[in-house]
Amino acid sequence: MRGSNVSKVFYSRSYHPIQAGSIDGTDILPHDRAVYRAHLCSSAGLYDPHGDRKLVGDPYCTLFVGRLSPSTDEESLRKSMSEYGRVKNMRLVRHIVTGASRGYAFVEYETEREMRRAYEYAHHKIIDDSKIIVDYNRQQLMPGWIPRRLGGGLGGVKESGQLRFGGRDRPFQAPLSGIPYEDLKKLGIPPPPKGHYMTRYQVPSPPRWRSSHNSREDSLHVHGRSDNREELNSRRKRRRSSSDRDDSTLRDYKNREDTPHRHRRTPDEDVSTHKGYKNMEDSLPRRRTRDREDRHLRRKRSDDRDDSSHRDHRSHTEYSHQHKKQSASRDYTS
Repeated sequence: MRGSNVSKVFYSRSYHPIQAGSIDGTDILPHDRAVYRAHLCSSAGLYDPHGDRKLVGDPYCTLFVGRLSPSTDEESLRKSMSEYGRVKNMRLVRHIVTGASRGYAFVEYETEREMRRAYEYAHHKIIDDSKIIVDYNRQQLMPGWIPRRLGGGLGGVKESGQLRFGGRDRPFQAPLSGIPYEDLKKLGIPPPPKGHYMTRYQVPSPPRWRSSHNSREDSLHVHGRSDNREELNSRRKRRRSSSDRDDSTLRDYKNREDTPHRHRRTPDEDVSTHKGYKNMEDSLPRRRTRDREDRHLRRKRSDDRDDSSHRDHRSHTEYSHQHKKQSASRDYTS
């Protein structure tokens, strides 16, 4: 059973500094000072992932792009990332003093579908002779996140000796030895998903947008940014306008019922056209009665027309017969 897990991997859904420093996610002690520093920051709550004032846009539509070439600028990056969708906003992180590129950026797309397309196909793409890495916005979407400058982060190179596992570029290896479940539980480290490992060729799915409006609004309140508040207000206005349209549709339908029409639709057409009318079942018997009366009136008019045409035909026949008798009597007299 253990031999079958040699090529299996798994990815972390929440961040723990001690687990991130372990190649199989089962370490219970920090193996270097950077991991220990990140663990102190996480335990004391010294880092606020939503405290950066430069964070703008929707995190569910934002990608992290790393390992950029120093020669890559905003124009070339936007051109390359626009192949997967409409880029709404982009921020290339630069040094605060020199203004040089720090080698990573955040790209926001118009929709979550476009973000997922870029997340799947832009990973390991070559931009300005540099192979980039693409990941979702872990700073805002991954619980317990600690950045690289505080000893956390993910990935890294072997030469630095500061490798962090659990991310897309360096996932956890399936453990080949026993798993200390009790020690991991005491430290608050999620254990490896035994029996649910993945292969290196499978792409881990990023967090999905919250489906309910309430949870979405709660997340906007928690983040507390001005653009999110504007988005929340716009959503509320759209919902109010839609409810007003439904009310106006209901009033128009009631007014249409009160006024006579030359052409009256069938009940099925009214139900499909006016979905906002709630008392349609109550009005159906009255409509059926009126339709029955209309059919009876049309049938009566048709019978009247038939009778009148018959009378006209009969009078014409009598007139022609009388005319023939008069002409015959004139011929006989002559």
